[in-house]
Amino acid sequence: MNLSYKNAGVDVEAGYRAVELMKESVRSTYTKGVLGGIGGFGGLFEPDLAGMKRPVLVSGTDGVGTKLKLAFQLDKHDTVGIDCVAMCVNDILCAGAAPLFFLDYIVCEKVIPERVASVVSGIAEGCKQAGAALLGGETAEHPGCFPENEYDLVGFCSGIVDYEKRIDGSTIRPGDVLVGLPSSGLHSNGFSLYRKVYPFPSAELMLEMLTPTRIYVNDIAALREKVTVKGLANITGGGWIENIPRMLPGGLEAVMRPDAVPVPEIFQRIMRDGDVPPEDMYNTANMGVGMVACLSPEDAEQAGYPVIGRVAEGSRKITLW
Repeated sequence: MNLSYKNAGVDVEAGYRAVELMKESVRSTYTKGVLGGIGGFGGLFEPDLAGMKRPVLVSGTDGVGTKLKLAFQLDKHDTVGIDCVAMCVNDILCAGAAPLFFLDYIVCEKVIPERVASVVSGIAEGCKQAGAALLGGETAEHPGCFPENEYDLVGFCSGIVDYEKRIDGSTIRPGDVLVGLPSSGLHSNGFSLYRKVYPFPSAELMLEMLTPTRIYVNDIAALREKVTVKGLANITGGGWIENIPRMLPGGLEAVMRPDAVPVPEIFQRIMRDGDVPPEDMYNTANMGVGMVACLSPEDAEQAGYPVIGRVAEGSRKITLW
């Protein structure tokens, strides 16, 4: 047998087929800043800088993590792409950035065109929710590196903010309040714990756990139209305890009230079935709050979200009471 790339495990024809199947999804995300189309070696984007005095680019990268294991088990791949976009976009939102474009990287043991297209359809949906263009990406076959029918998914997002309108926490003061924006469920972190609690979850439970991460672009834009947002914290890996202090300047701490919002049943169930202490859950999961905003006390009522804590003098940590 003559040795070829296909004999070695890489099927370039399957890659071409995957690109054809995803083209419509990708094009559906294009905004007016996109220059050119699919197939180039790099994506071109012309940002609208009108009205900006000092435009600053903000970029972020993240993946979906072991939540993908549920997608493999259920053979459902059309929502994890939304998670991938959300994990990147929600991070750059914390600087006040408006998303411009997104890039994805899918790496797998073997390219199955229909599966790749399903993943990209979710990425495209996430991009549309975020107002970002899916500017490019890469699908790579790595034979011998992954279990059969598995893949990894990573995203990269760039946005823009006028430097004077950035959110950096520098104006946060003792007495400011912290409000919580609701999550859509487990989002896309903590799944190494959740899968330990449920090694063989039912199809119904897997569907609930696969609920995509909420994308907060429109929520934050609406909030900033009503009030001045001093700081933002995306509640991802590390839960409340790690992420909320990240928005605070030195010499301040967050004093939180976990009982200010009801904990969704899925989190209560995990704690109950896995005998997971509340402290560990708040250090892992979002517990129903996917984004936390810091506001002046007088803006709290107008914001329309529950007050879940306040800022006090301290050592850049979080206290739960």
